[in-house]
Amino acid sequence: AFRADIKDAGDKYVLEAELPGFQKEEISLNVKDGILTICAQHSENNDQKDDDGKYIRRERRYGSFRRSFDISGIDESAIAAAYRDGVLELSLPKMQQVLPQSRTIAIE
Repeated sequence: AFRADIKDAGDKYVLEAELPGFQKEEISLNVKDGILTICAQHSENNDQKDDDGKYIRRERRYGSFRRSFDISGIDESAIAAAYRDGVLELSLPKMQQVLPQSRTIAIE
């Protein structure tokens, strides 16, 4: 799993996930049934061949990370994400509480 920090910023939560070595295109975010899932997959092949086309060295590296977070109480339609310098930052706005309104009823 990757490291993630969650901060309460008043009207929203800020989730920072460390994903060094990944490109933005290798990261996906999915929200379903109040669960936010962050997936990151990376594969790299490094081949070195001699003049005859035979391998001198062949390395393969694969990495896959996945974490899920409960986001109940979050306005799912307003979630925003940015990825800079190996850190994915998500802005998770809190749902606005609907306060019961009172009204005066006129007597006829």
